[in-house]
Amino acid sequence: MLPILFRLSFESLWSQVLLYAAALALVGYIARNGWRGALGAGKGPGPRPPPTAADRAQRAALFGGIGAALAFYGLQYALPASAFPGGKGDGIPVHTYGVLLALGFACAVSVAARLARDEWRRVAWVEGRGFVDVEGPRRREQVLDLALWVLVGGLVGSRVLFILVNWKDYASNWTSIFSLGGGLVFYGGLMGAAGAAYVFARVHGLDFLRLADVALPTVSLGQALGRLGCFCAGCCWGGTAGADAPLAVRFPGARVAQDLFGHLTGNGSNAFHSQVKDGRYVVEATGEVLHQAAPGAVRISEWAAQHGTTLPVHPTQLFESLGQALLFVALLALRRHRRFHGQIFSLWLMAYAVLRSTVELFRGDTERGTLHGLLAGHAPSLAHWVPLEAWYNVSTSQFISLCMFTFGATLLYQRSRRGSTAAGLGPTPSPA
Repeated sequence: MLPILFRLSFESLWSQVLLYAAALALVGYIARNGWRGALGAGKGPGPRPPPTAADRAQRAALFGGIGAALAFYGLQYALPASAFPGGKGDGIPVHTYGVLLALGFACAVSVAARLARDEWRRVAWVEGRGFVDVEGPRRREQVLDLALWVLVGGLVGSRVLFILVNWKDYASNWTSIFSLGGGLVFYGGLMGAAGAAYVFARVHGLDFLRLADVALPTVSLGQALGRLGCFCAGCCWGGTAGADAPLAVRFPGARVAQDLFGHLTGNGSNAFHSQVKDGRYVVEATGEVLHQAAPGAVRISEWAAQHGTTLPVHPTQLFESLGQALLFVALLALRRHRRFHGQIFSLWLMAYAVLRSTVELFRGDTERGTLHGLLAGHAPSLAHWVPLEAWYNVSTSQFISLCMFTFGATLLYQRSRRGSTAAGLGPTPSPA
């Protein structure tokens, strides 16, 4: 595992100047993309008029403003106070998690844009150009624009759900909500991104269910890469496994973790930071976790501190990554056999709910929200009835999965009946 690939530092003057130039170039590149991607007025099908200079300038200003905000926070984090007001001087640690998450997002957006072009392809005769696709390229550009909405909505949603699940950690100091520390929750990001996509679809006159059929399979593609990032960072890890478990892995601590070049980074995995504070006991040979000392059991925190790594745990990140890759391929193939809009969307909701709930059975990170944690925070006298290791100690993600599966199944049933009736396959209506 490589929590950090390498770290860029900016102590010398030339490196600081270079970083300023790179930030300025990035803002200019983002603004230029906004200028070039501007569309003329109009929402209906068919070709749009060329964008005016005002259309281009407005879009370039929006994109440039977002790029400038990102550059500001990046410079403040990377540069020392002597080179940037309020600078922290942490340099730029290139986290494997961030690289793979960004790669997954980029791949998902690229594939979704290609699928949108094919989905809305409409060939028409254009004077001077012959037969051309007059609808597909426009929809492709709209999906590329949608990526920004989804990114913002996903980040906000994932952060909000993380705060709600871990509210007791923020209740005493609400200002910590706005700190750069803390985590993100996929389901929160999914709900935030879905809300942003729904608003985008309404604004641009798109059928939301049709758009979801195009985009949802690519979410699995992005998650397949993103979960590999989780594995490298040591988050979302599994429960303790027996010493001889064939697939068990150990996540490194700060004095063991290295970067891509074999240098110690001083940044241990999230799993190690959690286990080194875990006061429970474990039977090393079997991986059984106990709340009381027993013959043959050792305290988890002491074992982790002594060995510099976590106990052997299930690689749940790899389980989900593989499942998401298979889900992406399967739904991409099923798109050719759709009978109605919303079918792929419904199947994805149901399939991912089952996949996530199954993987959750092997999770071991106690920080994630569970029924036990909810009772411990609000009704401590009842918490002992739901032990952490109990199969019925459902997590927040499992509860959301149940709701998501129910919604997907209901939508699939309703849309399939409507589609069958429209095709003459539904029940014959009784005479009035």
